[in-house]
Amino acid sequence: MDNSSSPSKTTNLSKSRKCQTVELSALEKQLINLLQHGLPVCERPFAQIAKEISSTEQDVIACLTKLRSEKVLTRFGPMFDAASLGGAFTLAALAVPEADFDFVTEQVNSFEQIAHNYRRDHDFNMWFVIATESTEEIDKVVQAIERKTGLKVLNVPKLKEFYVSLYLPV
Repeated sequence: MDNSSSPSKTTNLSKSRKCQTVELSALEKQLINLLQHGLPVCERPFAQIAKEISSTEQDVIACLTKLRSEKVLTRFGPMFDAASLGGAFTLAALAVPEADFDFVTEQVNSFEQIAHNYRRDHDFNMWFVIATESTEEIDKVVQAIERKTGLKVLNVPKLKEFYVSLYLPV
């Protein structure tokens, strides 16, 4: 699965990065709230959104570009169900020695199949999603990560799917 042109690879691993409070404009709040419910499927979705919030297509695009560049929005794009498209995915974790964390992060993120990678305050301190074209490829990627890092991967495949409608109003 080629994710090279997709903005879906998200990394939030820097321990030194502090959480910052950002003041959002009324337009930014409207867009964040509205887009959590989906993007219109039409020829000009940003024009449709602009119409719904009494703005312009140019202002909507500029605002979203700003939110992405300032990392207020870390991901903006479709969410695909890999399994329904014939692919596969799994949640995985590593227990990474603190001294090696940045190096292992680079190693893990070098795999095109890594969709997300996050630091956690736990013995398993690196959690990531592996998205592939097949279940067999997941096993190959897990083995390759283990060879490359010298660490054992905890593979936590989905057993049952639950739909959680997450909405975080701003």
